Amino acid sequence: MSEHSKVSEPVIEEVPFTSDGIIELATNLTKNQHRKAQEKYILTYPTVYLIHRDANKKLNQNHYTVYVGETNNIRQRTSQHLKIDSKSRSDWSEMVDDNHSKMIVIGHEHFNKSMTLDIENQFMLYLSSIDTIDHLDNRRKNEQYDYYPANERNKIFSKIWTKLNKKHAEIFPLESVIRDSALFKASPFHKLTEEQLDAKQQILNKVERALQNNETGQLIIVQGQAGSGKTVLLSKLFYEISKQLSSNGQLLTSEDSDLKSDAKTADAYLLVNHDQQLIVYQQIAVKLGIDDTKHVHVTKPTHFINSHSSNEPVDVVLVDEAHLLWTQGKQSYRGKNQLKDLLKRARVVIAVFDLNQVVATNGYWENDQYQEMLDTVIAKDNLIELNNQMRIQANPETLNWLKILIHNQRIIPIPEDNTYDLEIVSSPQELQNKINEKAKDTNHGLSRILATFDWPYIDRKSDGGNLWYVRIGNWKLPWNLQVKPNQKSDKGNHIQIKKNQSLSWAEQPQTIREVGSTFTIQGFDLNYAGVIIGPSVKYRNGKIVFDSKCSFNKKVTQKRTISDGSKADVSEELLRNELNILLTRGVHGLYIYAVDDQLRHALMDSQNNFSKKLDLVAEDSPEYKSDK
Repeated sequence: MSEHSKVSEPVIEEVPFTSDGIIELATNLTKNQHRKAQEKYILTYPTVYLIHRDANKKLNQNHYTVYVGETNNIRQRTSQHLKIDSKSRSDWSEMVDDNHSKMIVIGHEHFNKSMTLDIENQFMLYLSSIDTIDHLDNRRKNEQYDYYPANERNKIFSKIWTKLNKKHAEIFPLESVIRDSALFKASPFHKLTEEQLDAKQQILNKVERALQNNETGQLIIVQGQAGSGKTVLLSKLFYEISKQLSSNGQLLTSEDSDLKSDAKTADAYLLVNHDQQLIVYQQIAVKLGIDDTKHVHVTKPTHFINSHSSNEPVDVVLVDEAHLLWTQGKQSYRGKNQLKDLLKRARVVIAVFDLNQVVATNGYWENDQYQEMLDTVIAKDNLIELNNQMRIQANPETLNWLKILIHNQRIIPIPEDNTYDLEIVSSPQELQNKINEKAKDTNHGLSRILATFDWPYIDRKSDGGNLWYVRIGNWKLPWNLQVKPNQKSDKGNHIQIKKNQSLSWAEQPQTIREVGSTFTIQGFDLNYAGVIIGPSVKYRNGKIVFDSKCSFNKKVTQKRTISDGSKADVSEELLRNELNILLTRGVHGLYIYAVDDQLRHALMDSQNNFSKKLDLVAEDSPEYKSDK
């Protein structure tokens, strides 16, 4: 069957998760001749199955526990769960004892072992992203790559999901809703690219050797620009190390991890300084049984450092957004460098690092210090680099335009690109209108406005009873984390800032009426990003320049005490990094409005392809005026 041929419908049966349910499963398929023809797809072909129970049924709340599996013999496998697993594992005994537990069995005429393993992994990817599912289990890594008919996998899965959505929308919401969620994007069940797979295997090999040799303080750096797939790789590593790497350094087999629930795995921790990203990882860890109320393995670096001793190092520490680690003391952290303190408390530290995303003076690395750290890592062959751009779905010319704008601080003509919507707008209202339209469309969904931190804002404090606003002429919109759900205006009243603890900033529906910053969007992506480049970014003499006097971000503008004791102004580098983060959020499109007149005109002209000289000369120069 070709890739474009019609894919047949799946066969889906739901029965009670009991011995009688198995009998009912077979009976349902023999009631009429049409159904009997489908019997083999359920009872003799490989199948995928889901077992679910509502943990709060008595409270009339939807909080589900779901197990995902695949088997060549559904009757035999179900009998094992009911009679054997329920006696040896508490999670299965709870499933069996709950009279409301149900089993969904899925068959298809093109199911083979590889396909069912792949569909099983896709279910784990989707279900791990759903708020109503509190606990999700599978106990294996099942991603498949090249097999026949792998090209049909997505079509078959979508047909299955659509049918399940009609039956249980609270467990199986719309696919578009799932794909926009931060949980989905950070899930450890994504298929890795060849580059990511190679990186993962290199890291796991190094971790195994370090644990077997009882080494301490080994640092592995994963480098890559924004959108290169670092978060997915780290999430996958955290899951596999926590679930499948034993404390003696050996990888548990699928049989070990599935049947030997008491097998001692590695003591792994995932740390991140970013509040929004921390919430996402905490939810994933709880859903997958890595964290519970007694054992917390996802936390902030300071908490980990203060609660662990260098005398008893843990096995593995993974650090996402390691460029946000502090390189000087702050608040409850009394050390001098969080990364160095983590190395004293772990046998292996895996740190995802992008120097171009450091956005605060307390995380600033001096060139000599950074190079020394990097040289040590390179000497041990512990530098892993990701080079492929996976977020921005644009052609190479558009990616190069962004690179030249951000890092070379030059403006060249915007290239034609049918795959990516890059547009310069003439007013903030036009930008807001475009983002609002995209946000209304379920296919484009996650679209938000962002801005450089060039307007006042103090977290948890109101501006004399009003909200903090981004203001441009007569246009204004509140800064992030201020608008409550269903709140349309502040009406001059004091507004309590309320953070939704279950969703990232951009996923909350009311945030379409806010402007995001690096503090809420770093580490996440949007389908379409509308970026307001404030007055801290200007265009003078043919080059983009940064003006710290126009920034309200004290973490950027305050001077940094460096190793020789002097105070250094590092604001230009940090403001460039801020621009880098904001302009690399959009997956399918980017709309830009610049407050600085010269910058806005230069960008507008680059869009109109007015003159290829615009990247070399400024509007107020004699050369530009003579050309006019």
